Amino acid sequence: MVATQDLRRPAVLVLQALVVAGCYYAAGRLGLYRQLVVEGAVVTPIWPASGVAVAALLILGLRVWPGIALGTLLIIESIAPVHIDVLGTVVGNTLAPVCACLLLRRAGFRLSLSRLRDGLALVFLGALTAMLISSFAGAGLLVATDKLPASDFWPVWLAWWVGDAMGVLIVTPLLLMLYTLRRLPAPTRWKEALLLAVIAAVVIPLASHSTLSVLFLVYPLLIWAALRFRLAGSMLCALLTSVLATIAATDRVGPFERLSRIEVMIKLQAFNGSMALTALLLSALITEQLNTRRSVEKACQELVEVLEHLTAGEPPPRRDSPEGTER
Repeated sequence: MVATQDLRRPAVLVLQALVVAGCYYAAGRLGLYRQLVVEGAVVTPIWPASGVAVAALLILGLRVWPGIALGTLLIIESIAPVHIDVLGTVVGNTLAPVCACLLLRRAGFRLSLSRLRDGLALVFLGALTAMLISSFAGAGLLVATDKLPASDFWPVWLAWWVGDAMGVLIVTPLLLMLYTLRRLPAPTRWKEALLLAVIAAVVIPLASHSTLSVLFLVYPLLIWAALRFRLAGSMLCALLTSVLATIAATDRVGPFERLSRIEVMIKLQAFNGSMALTALLLSALITEQLNTRRSVEKACQELVEVLEHLTAGEPPPRRDSPEGTER
């Protein structure tokens, strides 16, 4: 029995790593469909694979890091011949989500994103800080191999960093939400959800492709989604907005028309970043406040029950402690 379990554990670990590699590869290929050229280097405005990697490590543990390395290698192999110098990119793309996972664990991060501090930790530790590793490794490797002039390092580094960070900000919360989802919204909420989806399907494409620069119209939708559907609603709305804005930017239409390549990158990444931050932090704040209110209501209800028993001359009800023992 022990021998069977010992054999099963490595098999499960290998299977998990292969699944992570497949998901990372699929997300990376999706990210490559839309690209921007910055100082002659091709970068992706959003790199969803980084979000998949961080979510996989948070859910499955650090032991699946070989799957991230394998997925990175498969993506590189699919677009260019593999040379020894690509090991720098593999190491950077693997080390960045590993560091993100370690930083988030040290900060007491909860997968449910039920507190404002969880949202702040994901933004500033998981996305903005940890993704510095992959961006420095990627842009630095281009300079070291003479594929990029040293004078162009910082624009390429910035585009690389923002693309990786955006993947974490948008994709990781959605995957964590799906993992922690326990029940669907009540049937009475489906009509409102359908109304929100219809309005979003009209307003977001219009805002992202109109030459009138009305991208700000998506913010009322984000607020509505966060207030009524919290993380699930706000991040789905943010994902749709980010995808359509990226398509408009790479096609140079709507608010991105007649802009230079650098201006397109700056405008797109500034909009995507501010929009994702608003959706994530607002939904986390609302969730935290709702949980606090429920805790207060529960405590008040328990207090009322105790007072009722004391008024009737009965002993207060005995309640189980969190550890299963009576107090």
